[in-house]
Formats: sequence, structure tokens, C-alpha cells
Amino acid sequence: MEKSCVFCSIVADEEKSEIIGRGDGCIAIKDLFPVAKIHILIIPREHLLYLSDLDKQNMFVVKCMYELAVEIAKGYGLDQSGYRLVINQKDHAGQQVPHLHLHLIGGETLGVMA
Repeated sequence: MEKSCVFCSIVADEEKSEIIGRGDGCIAIKDLFPVAKIHILIIPREHLLYLSDLDKQNMFVVKCMYELAVEIAKGYGLDQSGYRLVINQKDHAGQQVPHLHLHLIGGETLGVMA
């Protein structure tokens, strides 16, 4: 756990957030600044910064994040209408919180990504 990381504080129940789901290695919360009707963040319990930091010991977290995102998408009926999964990496990609996380976005028609 990283003391100054807001996501680590949420995982540790030190900061309140609306938990949408839980997996073995991750949790899901509502995004405070949604870009669509449904915008959920899937966050590893372990403090990891980037995909490039993963090794054989913690690679399972990507599977956990994906499985939880698919489960939540089905729960919201997004498996029928469609949804987007996004992982931003570093500043140029728009990563705002320095903790690996997956965005589940849907609930409306989304613009085409370049």
C-alpha cells in the first residue's frame, strides 16, 4: 500500500467510495468524474503503477480486472448494448491516478476513439 495513493486508501477502507464489485485481486468503484452514464474503475488491491511493472507473481491482476469488468458489464446489461474497457498508462495517455486501473465505460453511445 502506498500511503499517498487515493486508490490504496479506498482498498484499505480508509477512504469511502461506492464499491460496485470485488474480485480476488481487485475492487470496482464508481468513477467520481464519469465520462458516460456508466463509468466504473476496476482497481488492483496491490499498489501497481503500470502494466509494464507486472511480473509473473502479479500478472493475475489483469485477469481479475478483466473478469470483474465483464461481470459488472453483464450486471448493467452492457453486454447487450456495448461498452469500452480502457487502461491509461502515464501522463500522455491521461492517467490521473498513479495506480493501475481499468475503466469500464458505457450506458450510452460512445464516440469513436482515434
